[in-house]
Amino acid sequence: KTAVDKVGRGKERDINPRFFAMCGHYLFEPEFCNRAAGWEKGRVEKNVQDRRRQIWQRASDRRWKDLDELNAWLGEQCRQAWADMANPEWPALTIGELLQDELMQMLPNPKPFDGYVEKPVRVTSTALIHFQRNRYSVPAEHAHAVLSLRIYPNELRLVADGQEVARYARSFERDQTFYDFTHYIGVVDRKPGALRNGAPFAEMPEPLLRLQRHLLRQSGGDRVMADVLGAIPHHGLDAVLVAAELALESGRPSGEHVLNVLARLKSGMAPTTQVVTTLAVREEPKSDVHRYDRLRTEARHVD
Repeated sequence: KTAVDKVGRGKERDINPRFFAMCGHYLFEPEFCNRAAGWEKGRVEKNVQDRRRQIWQRASDRRWKDLDELNAWLGEQCRQAWADMANPEWPALTIGELLQDELMQMLPNPKPFDGYVEKPVRVTSTALIHFQRNRYSVPAEHAHAVLSLRIYPNELRLVADGQEVARYARSFERDQTFYDFTHYIGVVDRKPGALRNGAPFAEMPEPLLRLQRHLLRQSGGDRVMADVLGAIPHHGLDAVLVAAELALESGRPSGEHVLNVLARLKSGMAPTTQVVTTLAVREEPKSDVHRYDRLRTEARHVD
């Protein structure tokens, strides 16, 4: 189904729109074989089948930390196979050598095709979309809207009005919920109390969690924390994290302290740091009580 939506009679096909777009991007016309007619390209399929079996046998003997490492190794093995395998029609030449000869006669490869599967998804009242039994958050202002979900092999992108509003690493687990706390900043601006038990804010960076724990011990701390989070869309997350860390280092963090540091960072001034210096007194001061007696001998200036 990656290429064909419906198989017709003979070589008739209803082509998938994304596959058709890829054909236009790379300037080639798709030509399909008959169904269950392996003899039409038997030699090609047999060579691919044999080499694939050999490569996967070697792959099963090793441990891979992630799919990226495995894919990189598979790419190397395929290129090595091109260099080793002789072409069936010209045995004196390898497949790799003939590929280089063909590349000399081809147009330069354009920008890689943005290959994704697209589907509409509806956002719930809690700013979540559902995909393959998992949930992903989007900016809260898109609640109840229909967004475009672009599905890639390793990531998901959500688009509204042609603009990307969220991106996630694709999860193949089940019943997981993935939050981006910045999607809910507008919510806590209206309802600061959501900070205390809101699931999205349990996954904030550590400096913000520490600042939150300190502020929520004070009366009105949730409102102050909401003001700090409200600075993220204007100053950026990195700047707010730096300001929060500096406020925590001072020992008495507050929302005003964080916002003051942000203003200094924005103006290009380095934030001032408190320097603690212990001074030692070399000469103890002496008490001179006789100076008060001198005041008694002063002349009177007022009758």
